[in-house]
Amino acid sequence: MGWTRRDIVLGGLSAFATVAVQKPTFAATSSYFSGTAVDNGVTYRSTNFAKIDKKWRRQVVKYFSSEPIGTVVVDTRHHFLYLIMENKTAIRYGVGVGREGFKWYGRATIDRKSLWPRWTPPPEMRERHPELPEYVEGGSPKNPLGPRAMYLLRDGVDTGYRLHGTLEPGSIGKDASSGCIRMFNEDAIDLYQRCPIGTAVQVLPHIADQAESAAEVSQATPVE
Repeated sequence: MGWTRRDIVLGGLSAFATVAVQKPTFAATSSYFSGTAVDNGVTYRSTNFAKIDKKWRRQVVKYFSSEPIGTVVVDTRHHFLYLIMENKTAIRYGVGVGREGFKWYGRATIDRKSLWPRWTPPPEMRERHPELPEYVEGGSPKNPLGPRAMYLLRDGVDTGYRLHGTLEPGSIGKDASSGCIRMFNEDAIDLYQRCPIGTAVQVLPHIADQAESAAEVSQATPVE
């Protein structure tokens, strides 16, 4: 299926947004990390959740939606990602989203997944930041995708956007990326395990006001 300029504008799926971050901050604030963990033979720094606002932590919430179970819904205004589950519930993750000028909305599917993916800055980003390397190998402590990447396609065409981990836990809950959806590394690993190839993804300006009430949010159940 071909893309028209109107499709790109309306869907926000610009080819120039094939980037995971604005400019990776390789020297992340140490207070956001505590100890290390090992995943698939790679040692990485664990998130210090004692420094993280509780609302950004992974938790189960009441969630009312007409979307099928298993759908991923991203609320960009409130910086939440929901994985819809049974019995009108969802796992809610805090996320970082695109900064002004890089936000996008629409539907896609997770058609590719990668453990410890290589990150290749697109030409447009390297033009803006020539100091960036040609690529960063997966598992490198300087790789901004972290331990997992889930690639979003629409009608078989790569949107250029991903759900992935981050070098900057402090950016969760903020408009910080170039369009990709950032997650705590532990949450990216968790979501990766729960979402098979073909998982539907919907990115919206906001949905939490309709999906869950303030009372329900306050009674959310943490998920380990």
